[in-house]
Amino acid sequence: MTEHSPRLFTSDAQVERISEGLLARTLPHADWTHEAHLAATTYLLLRRPDVDLDTQLPDIIRSYNESVGGVNSDTEGYHETITRVFLHGVRLFLAEADASEPLHDLVNDLLRSPMGRRDWPLRYYSRERLFSVEARRDRIGPDLGALP
Repeated sequence: MTEHSPRLFTSDAQVERISEGLLARTLPHADWTHEAHLAATTYLLLRRPDVDLDTQLPDIIRSYNESVGGVNSDTEGYHETITRVFLHGVRLFLAEADASEPLHDLVNDLLRSPMGRRDWPLRYYSRERLFSVEARRDRIGPDLGALP
């Protein structure tokens, strides 16, 4: 595994700005980082029970990508398997986390955890399988081992 040094959050307001900006499609594209993806997922799971991530997250991300001039194709934009694997990872993390912590501390703890690593899915998927067109279009199962 590679060195892991995530960009951390300094306030709950920062996490909320990213998350609500994603929903409103007003978040600057440069702010839509790996860390922002996980912060928004955590925020939406904990603070926005009105958003059903299992059904709505794909369209939230796709419409955000298009709003900033991106495309969702077989080679870029929304990736179904990676999204679902990280959603699973955030839920795993939150099941064991202290939800009384300030939100940004919780997100930072997630980012420092195995589930917060950019390469976490590669523990379970070969690079070839994870980055295939099939995996981008639809959720596919891992080939190196079962997700926890």
